[in-house]
Amino acid sequence: MATAGKIKPIAMNSKTEPGKATQPNRVPLIFELSSEGRRGADMAPRKAGRRSGAEILGPQLCRDDLKGFPELSEPQVVRHFLRLAQLNFAQALQFYPLGSCTMKYNPVVNDEMAALDGFAAIHPLAPPHLAQGAFELMARLEAALAEITGMDAVSLHPAAGAQGELTGLLVMRAYHRKRGETRHKVIIPDTAHGTNPASCTLAGFEVMVARSNARGFIDAAEVKRLVSTDVAAMMVTNPNTIGVFEPEICEIAKILHDQGALLYMDGANMNALMGVAKPGHMGADVVQLNLHKTFSTPHGGGGPGAGPVCVKRELEPFLPAPRLKKTERGWVFDEDRPDSIGRLRSFHGNFGMLVRAYAYILALGGDGLAQASRTAILAANYIRKRLEDRFPCASPEPSMHECVLQHDLESRAGVSTLEIAKRLLDFGIHPPTIYFPLVVKGAMMIEPTETEAKEVLDNFIAVMERIYDEAIDDPEVVKNAPHTLRLSRVDEAEAARRPILRWQPKAE
Repeated sequence: MATAGKIKPIAMNSKTEPGKATQPNRVPLIFELSSEGRRGADMAPRKAGRRSGAEILGPQLCRDDLKGFPELSEPQVVRHFLRLAQLNFAQALQFYPLGSCTMKYNPVVNDEMAALDGFAAIHPLAPPHLAQGAFELMARLEAALAEITGMDAVSLHPAAGAQGELTGLLVMRAYHRKRGETRHKVIIPDTAHGTNPASCTLAGFEVMVARSNARGFIDAAEVKRLVSTDVAAMMVTNPNTIGVFEPEICEIAKILHDQGALLYMDGANMNALMGVAKPGHMGADVVQLNLHKTFSTPHGGGGPGAGPVCVKRELEPFLPAPRLKKTERGWVFDEDRPDSIGRLRSFHGNFGMLVRAYAYILALGGDGLAQASRTAILAANYIRKRLEDRFPCASPEPSMHECVLQHDLESRAGVSTLEIAKRLLDFGIHPPTIYFPLVVKGAMMIEPTETEAKEVLDNFIAVMERIYDEAIDDPEVVKNAPHTLRLSRVDEAEAARRPILRWQPKAE
């Protein structure tokens, strides 16, 4: 546990010495619960003639013992990890309005589909004739995503949204080079996700920043001022990170295309568009999707993720290899792709995530996807309208699936956005994204998603109103939050630099 916060009492099993009482504030490390010789599994002795691991792998790759490794019963292990899990905030336990990340409910039925033996037990190196069902699902998912985005071809290859960004940029670079052009620059709005400029740098491009106007979107005139024959593309998220639709997107696309540049649309916010509007109809040449943000697959944590890339027809030859191809013998992976940017990872996509996304699309259908988008937009605008007297929106434009709110508590009561976020924890609500986008002072990016009931939204609104009033009437309550969690306020910077990895009794 990397923190120096005040520890509050919590009931748990604790190792005690004979005749001594359990210390109620103490959380024992799993190593301290260990007892020599204890184990949770009854392992049968190896049968005669069967080789040991050391005989199979060689003694240099094996060891008989892990020094200091805890020896525990199965109930001790289960209780330990369940206890840790219950200390976390999670979308399955609390309201989780984390803007931009889209923490929507992941239907359990999708997990059941991904766990079917024919999907879960398939080996990554299975020959094509034994993987036709998996190939067929991938081909249908590609077709569905192409239809949803209005694009012509889709690659399921990238392992996450950020890798999808890099893939799209490399595809555009290969396209320009095939045409005999070497373009060095990419235009990015000042509200962009942080991964956008990072991906541009990795792909070898120089970033040019397009300034948003006072209403929170990009003027076509700003793009026209920046674009030149050295610009390869513009990366734009639509709806953008202020939560506003880019109304001049079609005009921006035309300005770019007239200069031979391409329009890359970061599809991170497709949760507001699916079934309603298509990036391909707005002039986008490349769209990357985050399946966890829009199509209900598990979110982040470094993976497994999925970041499909959708492109217009002229860019298809440059997509990562291999590509799915239908032959007389069924589906195969086509490796003969001379213009491809090649592989960006081992194997081809995180298949379990692809199954979940396809199950979600099938369950909702076209009308259901559109209803999900409209409900997400309604929920965000409902919160925005109800809170506008205390937390006004950063843009006068209508919000899409998320709203970025501001406040005056810093100047009125010395209460920061971070302190508001900490106070929300006391009410069992995970804080929204804070201080992003950077162009909004004290920003709180709130995304309720379409999966939350009105009662949940009303409770969140009531809590936000209470916190605002507390900050005016008794600011110390907010400044010292949280009060109800096992850990109170911690010094995050100190915890990151000098983490406490072992419990120590508090000095009297």
